[in-house]
Amino acid sequence: MINDVTVTKAISERFFEKFHSALELDAAIVGAGPSGLVAAYYLAQAGRRVAVFESKLSIGGGIWGGGMLMNEIVVQDDALEILRDFGISYREYGGGYYTADAVHTASALAYRATEAGVIVINACRVEDVLFREGRVAGVVILWTPVLTAGLHVDPLSVGATTVLDATGHAAEVVHVTVRKMEVELNTETGGILGERSMWAESGEQAVIEHTGEVFPGLYVAGMAAAAVHGGHRMGPIFGGMLISGKKVAGQILESLGGADSAATADRDAVAAAR
Repeated sequence: MINDVTVTKAISERFFEKFHSALELDAAIVGAGPSGLVAAYYLAQAGRRVAVFESKLSIGGGIWGGGMLMNEIVVQDDALEILRDFGISYREYGGGYYTADAVHTASALAYRATEAGVIVINACRVEDVLFREGRVAGVVILWTPVLTAGLHVDPLSVGATTVLDATGHAAEVVHVTVRKMEVELNTETGGILGERSMWAESGEQAVIEHTGEVFPGLYVAGMAAAAVHGGHRMGPIFGGMLISGKKVAGQILESLGGADSAATADRDAVAAAR
């Protein structure tokens, strides 16, 4: 016998368990595209508490449509190690290029990240940041449908030692930080340079080069790095996105250093209670 109320209780109780565990983080990642999911995976693998906040209902960013709705993507040989880490099948095309099925790739990124312990909160937009003592210290969230409907509803806050803007071309978190706090970024001009037109070779190099911290506590990866630093877009070649995600995970881990993570602190508290 199926009880409708029991179904409701099961969903709500399990969701809020998950939601509560995402309120104090080592890394809050905004955007569940390729760079965000890759970064989340490597951070979770290292034992850090990480959650991804995605404004859309689906995750995977720009991968699903491949190039112009032809659902294949291209990666270069520098990114093959990451494909292998995620168990993503690929085929050699020649000349240092490889192809992968876009749906398979997006699905594998999502599966391996969540399997590693990454919490994903989808249909949830980051509309502001927490700002404490001259650094970004978390994010402010609200359900995307609430914002779409224009409802007057107050948001909630999530604390995080580091925040990663992986929102792609829009670089939403950096934009809101600059607009509200009038801060100077770690860029050539101190501001947001904006994304340039398509040039895959230059764009792939730039997105990797410019991955990193742009303000204390705030990092950029993927197309957000290109948009903030004035890099070129590169279209449906995704090696740079994957490498950028892995690179920023390493940077965040280094910044966290020997400090206790939120996850470690929780484990210690549980052990003490016993």
